[in-house]
Amino acid sequence: MGVLNVTPDSFSDGGLHYEAAAAIEAGLRMAAEGADWIDVGGESTRPGAEVVPIEEEIRRVASVIEALSLKERNVSVDTRKPQVAEAALGVGAKMVNDISGLRDPDMLSICARAGCQVAIMHMQGEPETMQLNPHYEDVVAEVRDYLVAQARRAEAAGVARDNIWIDPGIGFGKNVGHNLLLLRHLNVLVETGYRVLVGASRKSFIGRVLSASSGPLPASERTEGTLAVHVLAQQAGAAMLRAHDVLAARRAIDMAAAVLEAE
Repeated sequence: MGVLNVTPDSFSDGGLHYEAAAAIEAGLRMAAEGADWIDVGGESTRPGAEVVPIEEEIRRVASVIEALSLKERNVSVDTRKPQVAEAALGVGAKMVNDISGLRDPDMLSICARAGCQVAIMHMQGEPETMQLNPHYEDVVAEVRDYLVAQARRAEAAGVARDNIWIDPGIGFGKNVGHNLLLLRHLNVLVETGYRVLVGASRKSFIGRVLSASSGPLPASERTEGTLAVHVLAQQAGAAMLRAHDVLAARRAIDMAAAVLEAE
């Protein structure tokens, strides 16, 4: 899944694809590089990010989603707002990637009615405050239990089980240790039977783990760490990986698959 942020302030690529034409070109390039899905987002959810008004978020993503859909690309919309999801589905999106984990009942009903695919992510708190001392007694069990409960809630609302993805929410209300534990025990999520989506690309925990003498690595220097996480997540059974560097990610997981599948 290629990450396409149509924002001026995302943590890694804010501003690169803010104009619709640049975003469309980038989405088509990601698809050519091997992305099965293009995930279009119009609101930064980095720690401390401010909320974008509904109308502005729709303005940012709608034309990009429509153009990519008309080119027969699989497009998801990365949003926690039901109104934005509904608008995106109306112009061709086939998946809603909800970082708030379907907390809003309106989001549930919209997704059920549309018959679209849904990615349910775990997040402790809100983007504005989520990294202020996150705490868990057992992060793996708590994240699993939340995701399974929300997935079952979605099924009860009419979302087909085969349309549900679960995402541990790496970096969303978790510290470095929490993120590493979730990745180390990703099989616990895979064993729930729901398809697992992992979004760890360029996340700050990678920069901290690989920190240099001058401090954590900037987002632009987290490629190798990201690829290591991609391959390990694939080996653990993740069904989709959310990536900024699509070509590098595709090559890494294809090479890993060749080794894992060798007879």
